[in-house]
Amino acid sequence: MIVIGEKINISFKTVRNAVELRDTAAIQDLAKKQCEAGATYIDLNAGISCKDEAERMEWLVNTVQEVADTPFSIDSPNVSTLKAGLKANRNPKPVINSITGEERRFQAVMPLILQYNTGVIALCMDDSGMPETVEDRVLIAGRLIDRLTREGVALGDIYIDPMVRPVASHSRYGMDSIETIYRVKEEFPEVHIACGLSNISFGIPQRKVMNHAFLIAAMTAGMDGAIMDPLDKKLMSLVYAGEALLGRDSFCMNYLMKCREGLLE
Repeated sequence: MIVIGEKINISFKTVRNAVELRDTAAIQDLAKKQCEAGATYIDLNAGISCKDEAERMEWLVNTVQEVADTPFSIDSPNVSTLKAGLKANRNPKPVINSITGEERRFQAVMPLILQYNTGVIALCMDDSGMPETVEDRVLIAGRLIDRLTREGVALGDIYIDPMVRPVASHSRYGMDSIETIYRVKEEFPEVHIACGLSNISFGIPQRKVMNHAFLIAAMTAGMDGAIMDPLDKKLMSLVYAGEALLGRDSFCMNYLMKCREGLLE
């Protein structure tokens, strides 16, 4: 399971304060904890449309890579911020978060993917907006995959985001996400999924309960990656158990190893 650690995001008040104060120790501690908890990538988000976002991203990249060699997911809607993070990066191959089927966005981000040889998270939306049906999401995903591969991006470097929406907003949104994951993986088995896991629970109480249930349902549909909280020990325990149950962990060796390390709850 590809775990993209979500915690270094300026939307969290403690992270915003740490970034504003340039609190190196706080950011490095959070990065190390996510790595130790099993994060495959560390997502870095320096804010949206703030005037010093690019400089903040550069600082985040430099700060985290001093203590961790885990690859980054460079997360911003702003191309200048993506470029600043990629230029500063010395860790292994990063992922750009994100590209869409919107023509302006695609044309702006694509050169960075090629220049820095990155992976890319591709959101199932285009110039017509956020799709309402599974069929439209799958069609957009297919078009994005086709365009990216024609530009030279390997299938294994593409991470499809099925655009998980809160189940509190509509009772079908959970199944829409699960069915989208299943159909994308069925048609493009070499492509990864990068689901925004906690989006499913926005607006409801006891969000972790919903996140945990959605994780297992989505993994059963084929999800092999998620932007999620690796510091949620129960959630990570379910990742390891789910992989074993779904035949992704030969003889449960990884599950047993995590058990010996005291990482299961």
